[in-house]
Amino acid sequence: MIPSLRSVVILIPVFNDWESLFILLKNLDNFLSKLDIKVSVVIVDDASTVVSVSSWFTSGWKCIDSLLVVELKRNLGSQRAIAIGLAYIEANISCDAVVVMDGDGEDKPEDVSRLIEKCCEEKLKKVIFAYRRKRSESQKFKFFYLIYKKVFQLLTGRQIRFGNFSIVPRRSLNRLVAVAEIWNHYASGVIRSRLQYSEIVTDRGDRIAGESKMNFTALVTHGLSSLSVYSDVIGTRLLLFSLILILVGFILVTIVISIRLFTNLAIPGWSTFTIGLLCLFILQTMTISLLLMFIVLGSRSLYTTLPCRDYQSYIIQSYNLYSEVSHV
Repeated sequence: MIPSLRSVVILIPVFNDWESLFILLKNLDNFLSKLDIKVSVVIVDDASTVVSVSSWFTSGWKCIDSLLVVELKRNLGSQRAIAIGLAYIEANISCDAVVVMDGDGEDKPEDVSRLIEKCCEEKLKKVIFAYRRKRSESQKFKFFYLIYKKVFQLLTGRQIRFGNFSIVPRRSLNRLVAVAEIWNHYASGVIRSRLQYSEIVTDRGDRIAGESKMNFTALVTHGLSSLSVYSDVIGTRLLLFSLILILVGFILVTIVISIRLFTNLAIPGWSTFTIGLLCLFILQTMTISLLLMFIVLGSRSLYTTLPCRDYQSYIIQSYNLYSEVSHV
């Protein structure tokens, strides 16, 4: 028997995109009103510098029961805003699942119902991500995004092809908020947590209003954040690669010495110069290997931010923009 979701919280991080958010919520309200489900929305205000127009959100909702704003003390970026929002919901709101999505419209409202359907098919045991089949950015952005995915796979041995748009069952949420890695990158954190996950295929929507904040610099920062989740894995892989290079260096030195001592092929001065370069190469590689070893070992003892423990330190206040109870 396929279980059903009775209540869903939609988590949306926002930085200044209030106009886009309002239109998105209206579209969500229309699509989700067709489902027999209780919908609440948690908006994580990532220290916006533009004040929201509260009157937009106070009435006219069909199926959305409440709009709650969690206001942060400082701008932390979407990934950490999501981590704080998840920890807040886990601690304060009863629900069957949480939908994580952006507020600019690029995550399409009609796909939320597909995420819910897939989550029910998986018996509420898996995190479901929306994998974007088509992207709407420039060719330059797509090129660098492809490089990012290939570098991520090369350094970590894992694939990542989805972003924030997802649904998290309550059972998974209880575990996810204790995963320190989601503080830096939500999707990578889920993969690293070893929680079960699955995907649905979607097409990216168009931004509703304003301009995208995902420029080249932001993409690089985002990519580095996802890689930081696997810093110990990457460090270990690079350490092994360095050891292989050291072994190759010693083999080449042995070959050069053999040519010098046992053949007539060596050019005068060639063997000394070559061995000198190889020894320098080996020394530098050994130094890098030692640094990587200490970095890997040191990273395991560093203090990490745990969302379920530390989220309250970043919140100024939480307040209702709209509640069905107060409008009855």
